[in-house]
This record gives sequence, structure tokens and C-alpha cells, in this order.
Amino acid sequence: MALIPTKNSSGRYDNVDFTKAIGHKLPPIKASYLRRDVLLFANAIGVTKDELHFLYELHPRFAAFPTFPINLAFKQTDQDVFDFIKRTAGATVPGTPPFDPQRSVDGERGIEILKPIPVSSDGLDLELNGKVLGVYDKGGNMILEAENTLRDTKTDTVYAKLTSTAFGIGQGGYGGPRGPTKPAYHPPNRAPDAIHVFQTSQEQALLYRLCGDYNPMHADDEFGRKAGFKGAILQGLGTWNIAAHGVLKCMGDSDPARFRSFHARFASVVYPGDALETRMWKIAEKDGLEEIIFQTVVQSDGRVALSNGMARVAKPLPASKI
Repeated sequence: MALIPTKNSSGRYDNVDFTKAIGHKLPPIKASYLRRDVLLFANAIGVTKDELHFLYELHPRFAAFPTFPINLAFKQTDQDVFDFIKRTAGATVPGTPPFDPQRSVDGERGIEILKPIPVSSDGLDLELNGKVLGVYDKGGNMILEAENTLRDTKTDTVYAKLTSTAFGIGQGGYGGPRGPTKPAYHPPNRAPDAIHVFQTSQEQALLYRLCGDYNPMHADDEFGRKAGFKGAILQGLGTWNIAAHGVLKCMGDSDPARFRSFHARFASVVYPGDALETRMWKIAEKDGLEEIIFQTVVQSDGRVALSNGMARVAKPLPASKI
């Protein structure tokens, strides 16, 4: 029988053994979406009219923005709003206490595109298949690292690999492993090769939540204040996707076929109305891919919103001589 921790009278847990979580398979999640969802997502992350192929379904090169799958674990198969808190309650993981949603935050997110994302799931049977890579104990905090693949069960085609890190504040301290050392991507000590600025609106979080992130934290100022913020905050994945758009537009000519991977750490809260500045540095080229370190800051005070950013964008194909 799997080792399931139990809460004791002190509010802590007995039978904790983070090593039991490694490789645990998470329940599969069915997902579906319409072309309308793809269009909405592009609008919500700041895609502009000069990138009409993301915004107009009759465009001859109509395409889904490559990071679109990042919200599918939230949205699943729904076309209406849903109870976000109930849906995102953590699944039971062997040896691991349940995350307290009031004291847990998104730590890092990443995506690797393995095959272009279809503009709708029509004719597909999409499923997110997840597994726990590890649960770690750092500074009294509990960190769970997981990986999901977006797969069509009819053909076994895998479209994307998604990684996530959940950070349980003050929920560790059980003597578990500290986890592997992660790569550190620090901006070079020189001017950026490109800068993308996006002025969020006061309604930005209200728009982005229609992509599936219906946490009340992003709509209800009182809910946000109870969590210790000034009010409702912008979704971390909202900031993350705005930065992804900036990187593809500035470094990949808005060509979805060139976008290969994107990863960043959530470093600071962003409020609707903040102007976001994403700074990009090309640092290397490997196997036809340009490696780009990026960092997103809030213009008004310089606080870092996204750190440890790394994107990989394919070099453009040489122009035909015919």
C-alpha cells in the first residue's frame, strides 16, 4: 500500500517520505479546445494585429500560439467557468502531505514543443499524462516537481512536454532530499539584444482568466488582500505568456514553427496595470537553435517578475534561391 501521510494533533504530518513520490503517475486529464479558445488566448497575452496569423481564423497561416497548452490542465474539457480552487486541489501523492492552497505558489514553469499545436482539438482525443519527478525539502518549504505530456491517445502523437514546480511555503521540514541543482541563467553583463514592453491593463487578469485560470485571486481584490497582496494580482502564467510572446516576436519573427522551448521562474507578483519589460540576450547557438536568456521586470520599480528565463528559438531557414 502506498505510504499516505496523516495529520497529527500538532497540525504536522506523520509517515512522510518524499522519496516515495518519485515517478508517481498522476491521474490522466482529458483536454479539448476550440479555435475560439486559441484566438482568446492570443488576445489575452498581447498579440498584436501585425501577427494576424494568431488572431484571425481565416488567415492562410492561422496557428495556435505555441504556449497555448500551458493552461489545458486547468481548462480541461470545459467551455464554461468552473470552481478553480476545487479543481486544483492536489492529487494524493505517496509519502507527501497535501499542499495547502493558501500557502502554495507556482514556482517555475516550462514547455517544450515537440510538434506544432493544432488550432483546435477537433478529431483528437487529447490527454495530459503526468508524473512526479521529485518532492524536495528546502528551508522548511516543500517543493514538488512534475512533468506532463500532451498526447493524442488516438495516434500516440505527443505535442508538448510541460514542467512545473509547486512551492509549499513552510510546508517542508521533514528531512527530505534537497533536490538537484538546477541550471542558473543569469543575464549577461551587457545591454540586451532585444527588449519587449507590454503595458498591461487594469482588466488584464480578468481577460486572461477566460483562458482557464479562474482563481478568485485574479478577480477579487478582497480575496487578494486576504492573501497578503494589495488586491487582485495578474496570473503568474499571464506574465509568463506575455514574456513568451515578447521572445517569439523579437527573436523569432512571430513564427510559431521556430518556438521550441521556454522556461522561467516566478520571482515577484505583478498587478494589473503594471508595464512589463522583457529583456533578452542571445548567448549561444546549438543544433540550429538560438539560446536566449531573458528576464522580465516591472518597469515602474524594477522588481524582477520572471527570473532564470531560458528560451530556445530555431534559426530562420535560408531564403530560397529559386
